[in-house]
Parts: sequence; structure tokens; C-alpha cells
Amino acid sequence: MKMTTAPMGWNSWDCYGAAVTEDIVRKNAEFMAKNLKQYGWEYVVVDIQWYEPSAENHEYHPFTELCMDEYSRLIPAENRFPSSKGGKGFAPLAEYVHSLGLKFGIHIMRGIPRQAVHRNTPIKGTDRRAREIAKTASICSWNTDMYGVDPDKEGARAYYDSLFELYASWGVDFIKCDDIARKFPKEEQELVMLSEALHGCGRDMILSLSPGPAPLEKAELLKQVSNMWRITDDFWDFWDQLYDMFQRAEKWCTHAGAGHFPDADMLPIGPIRQDYDKKNTTNFTKSEQITMLTLWSIFRSPLMIGGEMTGFDDFTMSLITNEAILKMHRNARHSHQVWRKEIGGVEHVLWTAADTEGGWYAAVFNAGDKDSIVRISLDDLEISGEVSCTELWSGSKEKVTGEVEAELESHGAKAFYLR
Repeated sequence: MKMTTAPMGWNSWDCYGAAVTEDIVRKNAEFMAKNLKQYGWEYVVVDIQWYEPSAENHEYHPFTELCMDEYSRLIPAENRFPSSKGGKGFAPLAEYVHSLGLKFGIHIMRGIPRQAVHRNTPIKGTDRRAREIAKTASICSWNTDMYGVDPDKEGARAYYDSLFELYASWGVDFIKCDDIARKFPKEEQELVMLSEALHGCGRDMILSLSPGPAPLEKAELLKQVSNMWRITDDFWDFWDQLYDMFQRAEKWCTHAGAGHFPDADMLPIGPIRQDYDKKNTTNFTKSEQITMLTLWSIFRSPLMIGGEMTGFDDFTMSLITNEAILKMHRNARHSHQVWRKEIGGVEHVLWTAADTEGGWYAAVFNAGDKDSIVRISLDDLEISGEVSCTELWSGSKEKVTGEVEAELESHGAKAFYLR
């Protein structure tokens, strides 16, 4: 599926782990439709283990019983997704999300359920059975649900074809496939087979690959088989992980383009980890959240909200409804790091990008532990003469010649549009 801009949406993982329910998904979809759709937010994604009836939080129950149909395919747990009763699967929930003008997505694990292999259940479209296509030595190190599928076995492609036939019948628009983005070279052919099955199912679906870090040397393959791929393991609300993202983004920035985007992972903002305590909110300071949104946007990462949207405060809403920042996310091209250096004893990072409508973007980050003042030379941005300069978070405007001055809080950022 070709998109000129990186996807924007919400994913249930940061809040509810494996335990999200239909009611929660519906309420967040309603919130997005009412408050965020006009800003470009559109995907509502149910994360891992929607087929696990007893899921409680971010931790998994090893070797637990999963909900599965007669063709070895996992289906929603009816106690958590009641509209799926009667074999309807996610079709009613997807239809509701679509009725709000939004798009619906699900998380899947690479491979075939272990319980299907142990019971040797049938596979639709072939006389082969689960045990005959399984690659039992190919397992996930952190989840016991699946075995890999051996692409050399007859019936393997039929299994993946049947999966995406099912998801297409449900009306799925987005697939987040897990335990695959860093499985190179061992499971490369399974990824290719999965991608071909998805693209042959007759319905447009975004394919997102997790977890990272995906190998940089496989960038061209990743662009061919998927729309987005994780460049990091799970990203959480800790400064050291955000600091680390600068070097990851710098390495991957040249590979963002129409239809394919390196993924810096979800935005852990607002209320998160709600499955443990309803009082949990992001550990990031306001300045760090501004840095995160600024970097993700100029880098052109997909933007997937991780927080419980119905609990967002005014500041959190201001982050995700800033039209100038989101326009930078849509319009930035040829994004790259200009420099990373110490100024006044504080580490700073400068990024720039061209704007599709003319002009330039620049984002400057204070990666240090004290506030700073930094002067950005227009020569560094290869801009000459007088330009109009708009700071995107505040909206302040001025004419500048020679340099742009920015006051930055510790771990903070500012973004500018220059023309």
C-alpha cells in the first residue's frame, strides 16, 4: 500500500498490554473521531493477544489456551470482544470504527499457533495440516503462542493466504506483525511469504513490522515488503531511550519515503500502563514530550499514540493537535541531521528538512541537563539572505538574517519553518 505520509493513529499496548477490551477500543475510537480525526489521526489498532481470554496486563500467560477456529487461525476472545460472537470475528468492531470515519488494525504474531500444531488442525485451502508446515525450532523468545512457519513446506503459503483472507473479510486496514523485524536472516523467507500473502488478499492493508531494531543492512528489503518497521525495541517513557533515538533516527533517515517509513515506535503520552494502575501517567517531562514529537515529526516516523486518549489533559492534546508540527510531519522531505555537538557545555542536535510547499524546516534539540541558548547559523542550513522564521510550537514569527536564536529547556526542543 502506497502512502505519501507516515500513518497516524492509536495502539492499545502502552495502556493495556495484552488485556484491552472491546469497550475500551470503542471509547478511544469515539474520542479520536470527535477530537483528532480532523488533524489526520485515523488508525485504531488492537495490540497483542486479543485471542487470549484470561489476559490481564502486559505480561503473558505461558502456554495458555487461545481462541482458534477450525482452520488453525486465531480469533477474538468473545469474553473481551463480545461483538465477535457467532463467528463474526473483528468484523463488527471494524465496521463500527469505519462508521466513525477511521481505520481498524490488529496485532498478529509471526507463525502458526503452537496449539494448532499440537492438535494438528487443518489449514484452509490445502490438505496439509498444522504440524506439516510448522518450523518448531523457530520460536519467539518472549511469548509462547506461536511456532514459525516453514516457507519451504507445501501448505505454508496456503496458511498465510487463509489468514489474510480472514482479516480482509473482517475489514482490517492495518497489520502489526510481531517477532519478525529483527529475525534476519533466519526468517527472511517467512517475512517475504507473509508480505506476498497480504498483498494478494484483495484488500489494502498497511504492514507494520516489530520489534526492532531492524537491521540497517536490510533496509531495501524492508521497503519492498512492508510499510513501516521498528528501528528500536519497545520504546517507553525514559529519557535514556529518547536520547538513544537521535542516533537511530540519524542512521535511518534516508530510508523514509512514499510507502515506507522507519518506525520509532509509539508515543507513551498521557495515561499509560492502565492495566497496572489508573494513576499511571507518562514519566516524560513536558519538554521531553515536545522533543519526542518534534523528532518523530521531522524524521517522518509513524505517529502512534500510546496513551488512554479519554484521559488526555490540555497539554497532551496540545501536543497532538499542533497543526504546524503535524504539517511538518506530512511535508518534510530529505530529513537529516545537520550536526550534533556541544555548545556551552551542553549537547545539542540540529535537524533539517525541505518542505514540499517550499521553504525549509529546522529542529534543534537540547540533549543536556541544563537550559541553554543556541544560535543556529543559516549557513549550516545552506540558506542565505533574510528569511521569515516561524517557531512551530509557539507560533512566534520574526525576520532573521544570518542566524536563528533559540532558548531551550533541558531535554527540550524547538522547531522552525523558514522561508
